[in-house]
Amino acid sequence: MTLFARRRWLVGMALAVVIGLLQTVPEFLEDERISSIVLRFMLWVVETPIQVLALSVTFDHCIKRQLSATKVVVACVLVAVVIGVLSALAFVFVSEGLLGFELDEKGPLPYPLAAGFGAMIGILIAGIWGFAFVSPHLTEQAQLRTLETEQLRFEAEQLRVSSEMARLRSQLEPHFLLNTLNTIAGLVTQNPREARRLLGCLGDLLRDSLQGHDEMQTLDQEVTWLRRYAEILESRHGDTLRFDWDIPPDAGGVLLPTLLLQPLVENAVQHGALCRGGGGRVTVRATLQAVGVGSKLVCTVTDNGPGLPTTEPRSGAVGLRVVRRRLELRCPGSTLRLQSSSEGTSAIVELAVASVSVTSEGTS
Repeated sequence: MTLFARRRWLVGMALAVVIGLLQTVPEFLEDERISSIVLRFMLWVVETPIQVLALSVTFDHCIKRQLSATKVVVACVLVAVVIGVLSALAFVFVSEGLLGFELDEKGPLPYPLAAGFGAMIGILIAGIWGFAFVSPHLTEQAQLRTLETEQLRFEAEQLRVSSEMARLRSQLEPHFLLNTLNTIAGLVTQNPREARRLLGCLGDLLRDSLQGHDEMQTLDQEVTWLRRYAEILESRHGDTLRFDWDIPPDAGGVLLPTLLLQPLVENAVQHGALCRGGGGRVTVRATLQAVGVGSKLVCTVTDNGPGLPTTEPRSGAVGLRVVRRRLELRCPGSTLRLQSSSEGTSAIVELAVASVSVTSEGTS
Protein backbone atom coordinates (compact mmCIF):
# COMPACT_ATOMS: atom_id res chain seq x y z
CA MET A 1 0.00 0.00 0.00
CA THR A 2 1.44 3.36 -1.01
CA LEU A 3 1.78 6.31 1.37
CA PHE A 4 -1.07 8.10 -0.38
CA ALA A 5 -3.28 5.01 -0.08
CA ARG A 6 -2.51 4.71 3.65
CA ARG A 7 -3.40 8.33 4.14
CA ARG A 8 -6.71 7.80 2.36
CA TRP A 9 -7.36 4.78 4.59
CA LEU A 10 -6.71 6.80 7.75
CA VAL A 11 -8.83 9.70 6.53
CA GLY A 12 -11.72 7.37 5.72
CA MET A 13 -11.52 5.62 9.09
CA ALA A 14 -11.30 8.92 10.95
CA LEU A 15 -14.30 10.26 9.04
CA ALA A 16 -16.33 7.17 9.92
CA VAL A 17 -15.45 7.48 13.61
CA VAL A 18 -16.35 11.17 13.62
CA ILE A 19 -19.76 10.42 12.09
CA GLY A 20 -20.29 7.72 14.71
CA LEU A 21 -19.52 10.20 17.44
CA LEU A 22 -21.86 12.76 15.91
CA GLN A 23 -24.65 10.18 16.06
CA THR A 24 -24.05 9.17 19.68
CA VAL A 25 -23.15 12.49 21.32
CA PRO A 26 -26.67 13.98 20.95
CA GLU A 27 -28.13 10.86 22.55
CA PHE A 28 -25.66 11.18 25.41
CA LEU A 29 -26.64 14.81 25.94
CA GLU A 30 -30.30 13.77 26.08
CA ASP A 31 -29.48 11.49 29.07
CA GLU A 32 -29.90 8.26 27.15
CA ARG A 33 -28.48 5.15 28.78
CA ILE A 34 -24.70 5.01 28.54
CA SER A 35 -24.71 1.28 27.81
CA SER A 36 -26.92 1.69 24.74
CA ILE A 37 -24.83 4.57 23.41
CA VAL A 38 -21.55 2.70 23.92
CA LEU A 39 -22.89 -0.41 22.22
CA ARG A 40 -24.10 1.49 19.17
CA PHE A 41 -20.79 3.31 18.90
CA MET A 42 -18.91 0.03 19.19
CA LEU A 43 -21.04 -1.39 16.38
CA TRP A 44 -20.03 1.52 14.20
CA VAL A 45 -16.34 1.17 15.10
CA VAL A 46 -16.28 -2.59 14.50
CA GLU A 47 -18.38 -2.57 11.34
CA THR A 48 -16.53 0.26 9.59
CA PRO A 49 -13.19 -1.56 8.99
CA ILE A 50 -15.06 -4.66 7.81
CA GLN A 51 -17.11 -2.60 5.39
CA VAL A 52 -14.07 -0.71 4.08
CA LEU A 53 -12.11 -3.92 3.54
CA ALA A 54 -15.02 -5.66 1.80
CA LEU A 55 -15.76 -2.64 -0.38
CA SER A 56 -12.10 -2.28 -1.37
CA VAL A 57 -11.86 -5.96 -2.34
CA THR A 58 -15.11 -5.71 -4.31
CA PHE A 59 -13.98 -2.56 -6.09
CA ASP A 60 -10.61 -4.07 -7.06
CA HIS A 61 -12.32 -7.21 -8.33
CA CYS A 62 -14.74 -5.19 -10.46
CA ILE A 63 -11.92 -3.06 -11.87
CA LYS A 64 -9.90 -6.14 -12.82
CA ARG A 65 -12.93 -7.57 -14.62
CA GLN A 66 -13.38 -4.18 -16.35
CA LEU A 67 -17.02 -3.84 -15.34
CA SER A 68 -18.95 -0.69 -16.16
CA ALA A 69 -19.25 2.10 -13.60
CA THR A 70 -22.93 1.28 -12.98
CA LYS A 71 -22.16 -2.36 -12.20
CA VAL A 72 -19.32 -1.34 -9.88
CA VAL A 73 -21.63 0.98 -7.91
CA VAL A 74 -24.39 -1.64 -7.67
CA ALA A 75 -21.95 -4.32 -6.51
CA CYS A 76 -20.44 -2.07 -3.83
CA VAL A 77 -23.86 -0.95 -2.54
CA LEU A 78 -25.08 -4.56 -2.35
CA VAL A 79 -21.98 -5.60 -0.40
CA ALA A 80 -22.40 -2.65 1.97
CA VAL A 81 -26.11 -3.41 2.55
CA VAL A 82 -25.51 -7.13 3.16
CA ILE A 83 -22.71 -6.48 5.65
CA GLY A 84 -24.71 -3.71 7.32
CA VAL A 85 -27.79 -5.93 7.74
CA LEU A 86 -25.76 -8.88 9.06
CA SER A 87 -23.83 -6.64 11.45
CA ALA A 88 -27.00 -5.05 12.82
CA LEU A 89 -28.72 -8.41 13.31
CA ALA A 90 -25.62 -9.83 15.00
CA PHE A 91 -25.38 -6.74 17.17
CA VAL A 92 -29.01 -7.04 18.32
CA PHE A 93 -28.66 -10.76 18.94
CA VAL A 94 -25.49 -10.40 21.03
CA SER A 95 -26.59 -7.28 22.91
CA GLU A 96 -30.13 -8.32 23.82
CA GLY A 97 -30.02 -12.09 23.50
CA LEU A 98 -26.65 -12.90 25.07
CA LEU A 99 -25.65 -9.88 27.16
CA GLY A 100 -29.14 -8.84 28.24
CA PHE A 101 -28.83 -5.18 27.33
CA GLU A 102 -31.92 -3.28 26.27
CA LEU A 103 -31.26 -1.16 23.21
CA ASP A 104 -34.69 0.46 23.30
CA GLU A 105 -36.68 1.59 26.34
CA LYS A 106 -39.86 0.34 24.69
CA GLY A 107 -38.63 -3.22 24.62
CA PRO A 108 -36.57 -5.57 22.46
CA LEU A 109 -35.54 -4.10 19.12
CA PRO A 110 -37.38 -5.89 16.26
CA TYR A 111 -35.06 -7.66 13.85
CA PRO A 112 -36.67 -6.10 10.72
CA LEU A 113 -36.09 -2.64 12.19
CA ALA A 114 -32.52 -3.60 13.06
CA ALA A 115 -32.02 -4.87 9.51
CA GLY A 116 -33.28 -1.57 8.06
CA PHE A 117 -31.04 0.36 10.40
CA GLY A 118 -28.10 -1.83 9.38
CA ALA A 119 -28.82 -1.29 5.67
CA MET A 120 -28.78 2.49 6.13
CA ILE A 121 -25.54 2.32 8.11
CA GLY A 122 -24.02 0.19 5.36
CA ILE A 123 -25.03 2.67 2.65
CA LEU A 124 -23.67 5.55 4.75
CA ILE A 125 -20.32 3.79 5.21
CA ALA A 126 -20.25 3.02 1.48
CA GLY A 127 -20.75 6.71 0.76
CA ILE A 128 -17.91 7.66 3.11
CA TRP A 129 -15.70 4.98 1.55
CA GLY A 130 -16.50 6.22 -1.95
CA PHE A 131 -15.64 9.79 -0.98
CA ALA A 132 -12.41 8.87 0.80
CA PHE A 133 -11.12 6.12 -1.52
CA VAL A 134 -12.86 5.81 -4.87
CA SER A 135 -13.03 9.49 -5.77
CA PRO A 136 -9.26 10.08 -5.35
CA HIS A 137 -8.59 6.80 -7.15
CA LEU A 138 -10.71 7.80 -10.13
CA THR A 139 -9.09 11.23 -10.17
CA GLU A 140 -5.64 9.61 -10.24
CA GLN A 141 -6.68 7.26 -13.03
CA ALA A 142 -8.07 10.14 -15.09
CA GLN A 143 -4.84 12.08 -14.65
CA LEU A 144 -2.77 9.03 -15.62
CA ARG A 145 -4.89 8.46 -18.72
CA THR A 146 -4.45 12.11 -19.68
CA LEU A 147 -0.68 11.87 -19.23
CA GLU A 148 -0.53 8.63 -21.20
CA THR A 149 -2.56 10.16 -24.01
CA GLU A 150 -0.31 13.22 -24.12
CA GLN A 151 2.79 11.00 -24.06
CA LEU A 152 1.46 8.86 -26.91
CA ARG A 153 0.57 11.96 -28.90
CA PHE A 154 4.06 13.38 -28.31
CA GLU A 155 5.75 10.11 -29.32
CA ALA A 156 3.59 9.87 -32.44
CA GLU A 157 4.54 13.42 -33.41
CA GLN A 158 8.22 12.68 -32.82
CA LEU A 159 7.99 9.59 -35.01
CA ARG A 160 6.22 11.56 -37.72
CA VAL A 161 8.86 14.29 -37.64
CA SER A 162 11.73 11.76 -37.69
CA SER A 163 10.12 9.89 -40.56
CA GLU A 164 9.61 13.03 -42.63
CA MET A 165 13.13 14.27 -41.88
CA ALA A 166 14.53 10.93 -43.07
CA ARG A 167 12.41 11.20 -46.22
CA LEU A 168 13.65 14.72 -46.93
CA ARG A 169 17.27 13.70 -46.45
CA SER A 170 16.77 10.71 -48.71
CA GLN A 171 15.66 13.14 -51.43
CA LEU A 172 18.85 15.19 -51.07
CA GLU A 173 21.61 12.60 -50.70
CA PRO A 174 21.03 10.54 -53.92
CA HIS A 175 20.55 13.77 -55.87
CA PHE A 176 23.84 15.15 -54.57
CA LEU A 177 25.66 11.85 -55.20
CA LEU A 178 24.43 11.72 -58.81
CA ASN A 179 25.58 15.28 -59.50
CA THR A 180 28.97 14.64 -57.92
CA LEU A 181 29.53 11.45 -59.92
CA ASN A 182 28.65 13.36 -63.08
CA THR A 183 31.26 15.94 -62.13
CA ILE A 184 33.93 13.28 -61.66
CA ALA A 185 32.89 11.49 -64.86
CA GLY A 186 33.72 14.63 -66.80
CA LEU A 187 37.31 14.47 -65.51
CA VAL A 188 38.02 10.76 -66.04
CA THR A 189 39.31 11.14 -69.61
CA GLN A 190 40.57 14.73 -69.38
CA ASN A 191 42.47 14.53 -66.10
CA PRO A 192 42.57 11.01 -64.53
CA ARG A 193 44.81 12.12 -61.65
CA GLU A 194 42.39 14.87 -60.70
CA ALA A 195 39.48 12.43 -61.03
CA ARG A 196 41.19 10.07 -58.56
CA ARG A 197 41.74 12.93 -56.15
CA LEU A 198 38.12 13.96 -56.37
CA LEU A 199 37.02 10.37 -55.84
CA GLY A 200 39.00 10.51 -52.61
CA CYS A 201 37.12 13.68 -51.65
CA LEU A 202 33.84 12.01 -52.48
CA GLY A 203 34.84 9.03 -50.34
CA ASP A 204 35.48 11.39 -47.43
CA LEU A 205 32.05 12.96 -47.90
CA LEU A 206 30.31 9.59 -48.00
CA ARG A 207 32.23 8.37 -44.96
CA ASP A 208 31.11 11.43 -43.01
CA SER A 209 27.52 10.75 -44.08
CA LEU A 210 27.71 7.10 -42.99
CA GLN A 211 29.29 7.80 -39.60
CA GLY A 212 25.97 8.87 -38.15
CA HIS A 213 22.47 10.01 -38.98
CA ASP A 214 22.19 12.87 -36.49
CA GLU A 215 19.67 15.42 -37.64
CA MET A 216 21.70 18.28 -36.17
CA GLN A 217 25.34 19.28 -36.48
CA THR A 218 27.44 22.37 -35.79
CA LEU A 219 27.99 25.06 -38.37
CA ASP A 220 31.70 24.18 -38.39
CA GLN A 221 30.87 20.59 -39.36
CA GLU A 222 28.47 21.82 -42.04
CA VAL A 223 31.07 24.15 -43.54
CA THR A 224 33.80 21.48 -43.46
CA TRP A 225 31.51 19.20 -45.47
CA LEU A 226 30.61 22.01 -47.89
CA ARG A 227 34.28 22.86 -48.46
CA ARG A 228 34.93 19.34 -49.71
CA TYR A 229 31.89 19.60 -51.95
CA ALA A 230 33.08 22.98 -53.23
CA GLU A 231 36.54 21.55 -53.93
CA ILE A 232 34.98 18.99 -56.28
CA LEU A 233 33.03 21.70 -58.13
CA GLU A 234 35.99 24.07 -58.39
CA SER A 235 38.15 21.29 -59.80
CA ARG A 236 35.71 20.54 -62.57
CA HIS A 237 34.86 24.08 -63.59
CA GLY A 238 38.35 25.54 -63.19
CA ASP A 239 38.56 29.32 -63.37
CA THR A 240 34.85 29.69 -64.08
CA LEU A 241 33.88 29.03 -60.43
CA ARG A 242 35.30 30.17 -57.12
CA PHE A 243 34.06 29.94 -53.51
CA ASP A 244 34.53 32.48 -50.72
CA TRP A 245 33.97 31.67 -47.04
CA ASP A 246 33.21 34.04 -44.18
CA ILE A 247 32.45 32.06 -41.02
CA PRO A 248 33.25 33.85 -37.72
CA PRO A 249 34.57 31.73 -34.82
CA ASP A 250 31.69 32.63 -32.50
CA ALA A 251 29.14 31.13 -34.92
CA GLY A 252 30.91 27.82 -35.54
CA GLY A 253 29.32 25.98 -32.62
CA VAL A 254 25.69 26.78 -33.45
CA LEU A 255 23.59 23.72 -34.25
CA LEU A 256 21.58 23.45 -37.46
CA PRO A 257 20.00 20.60 -39.46
CA THR A 258 22.58 18.42 -41.19
CA LEU A 259 23.34 19.43 -44.82
CA LEU A 260 20.82 22.26 -44.59
CA LEU A 261 22.93 24.60 -46.73
CA GLN A 262 23.94 22.07 -49.40
CA PRO A 263 20.86 22.61 -51.65
CA LEU A 264 21.39 26.37 -51.39
CA VAL A 265 25.03 26.06 -52.45
CA GLU A 266 24.08 23.73 -55.31
CA ASN A 267 21.41 26.16 -56.54
CA ALA A 268 23.84 29.08 -56.32
CA VAL A 269 26.32 27.18 -58.48
CA GLN A 270 24.01 25.64 -61.06
CA HIS A 271 21.51 28.47 -61.51
CA GLY A 272 23.65 31.46 -60.58
CA ALA A 273 27.43 31.48 -60.80
CA LEU A 274 27.76 29.14 -63.79
CA CYS A 275 25.21 31.13 -65.78
CA ARG A 276 27.70 34.01 -66.17
CA GLY A 277 29.84 32.08 -68.64
CA GLY A 278 32.97 32.86 -66.62
CA GLY A 279 34.09 34.42 -63.36
CA GLY A 280 31.32 32.79 -61.34
CA ARG A 281 31.59 33.24 -57.60
CA VAL A 282 29.67 31.84 -54.63
CA THR A 283 30.03 33.31 -51.15
CA VAL A 284 28.99 31.42 -48.02
CA ARG A 285 28.67 33.76 -45.06
CA ALA A 286 27.40 33.38 -41.48
CA THR A 287 26.79 35.91 -38.73
CA LEU A 288 25.58 35.63 -35.15
CA GLN A 289 23.22 38.49 -34.33
CA ALA A 290 21.75 39.55 -31.00
CA VAL A 291 17.94 39.58 -30.87
CA GLY A 292 16.48 40.85 -27.61
CA VAL A 293 17.74 38.57 -24.84
CA GLY A 294 18.74 35.86 -27.33
CA SER A 295 20.51 35.58 -30.65
CA LYS A 296 20.04 34.21 -34.14
CA LEU A 297 22.30 32.67 -36.76
CA VAL A 298 22.06 34.19 -40.24
CA CYS A 299 23.53 32.06 -43.04
CA THR A 300 23.75 33.62 -46.50
CA VAL A 301 24.66 31.88 -49.76
CA THR A 302 25.22 34.47 -52.49
CA ASP A 303 26.03 34.04 -56.18
CA ASN A 304 26.94 36.63 -58.80
CA GLY A 305 24.65 35.20 -61.45
CA PRO A 306 21.99 36.98 -63.51
CA GLY A 307 19.34 36.78 -60.80
CA LEU A 308 16.03 34.98 -60.62
CA PRO A 309 13.88 34.76 -63.76
CA THR A 310 10.72 36.86 -63.70
CA THR A 311 8.61 34.67 -65.99
CA GLU A 312 9.44 31.04 -65.20
CA PRO A 313 10.01 29.37 -61.86
CA ARG A 314 13.59 28.52 -61.03
CA SER A 315 14.44 24.84 -61.52
CA GLY A 316 16.03 24.66 -58.07
CA ALA A 317 12.70 25.28 -56.32
CA VAL A 318 12.48 21.65 -55.12
CA GLY A 319 15.64 22.04 -53.05
CA LEU A 320 14.31 25.28 -51.56
CA ARG A 321 11.05 23.59 -50.56
CA VAL A 322 13.01 20.82 -48.86
CA VAL A 323 15.08 23.36 -46.91
CA ARG A 324 11.97 25.23 -45.80
CA ARG A 325 10.25 22.02 -44.70
CA ARG A 326 13.28 20.89 -42.70
CA LEU A 327 13.34 24.26 -40.97
CA GLU A 328 9.65 23.94 -40.09
CA LEU A 329 10.14 20.47 -38.60
CA ARG A 330 13.41 20.92 -36.76
CA CYS A 331 13.77 24.67 -36.16
CA PRO A 332 10.32 26.28 -35.67
CA GLY A 333 10.41 30.03 -36.16
CA SER A 334 13.34 29.87 -38.60
CA THR A 335 13.00 31.32 -42.09
CA LEU A 336 14.42 31.03 -45.60
CA ARG A 337 14.08 33.96 -47.98
CA LEU A 338 15.56 34.96 -51.34
CA GLN A 339 16.89 38.33 -52.48
CA SER A 340 17.62 38.72 -56.17
CA SER A 341 18.82 41.40 -58.55
CA SER A 342 20.64 41.58 -61.86
CA GLU A 343 23.91 41.28 -59.91
CA GLY A 344 23.08 37.99 -58.24
CA THR A 345 20.89 36.09 -55.80
CA SER A 346 21.16 35.55 -52.05
CA ALA A 347 19.48 32.74 -50.11
CA ILE A 348 19.23 33.81 -46.47
CA VAL A 349 18.50 31.39 -43.62
CA GLU A 350 17.73 32.77 -40.16
CA LEU A 351 17.72 30.36 -37.21
CA ALA A 352 17.04 31.07 -33.56
CA VAL A 353 20.06 29.89 -31.57
CA ALA A 354 18.91 27.07 -29.28
CA SER A 355 22.20 25.31 -28.61
CA VAL A 356 25.92 25.95 -29.09
CA SER A 357 28.67 23.35 -28.95
CA VAL A 358 31.37 24.31 -26.44
CA THR A 359 34.03 22.53 -28.48
CA SER A 360 33.44 24.46 -31.69
CA GLU A 361 36.23 26.07 -33.66
CA GLY A 362 35.82 28.87 -36.14
CA THR A 363 36.06 28.20 -39.85
CA SER A 364 37.43 30.94 -42.05
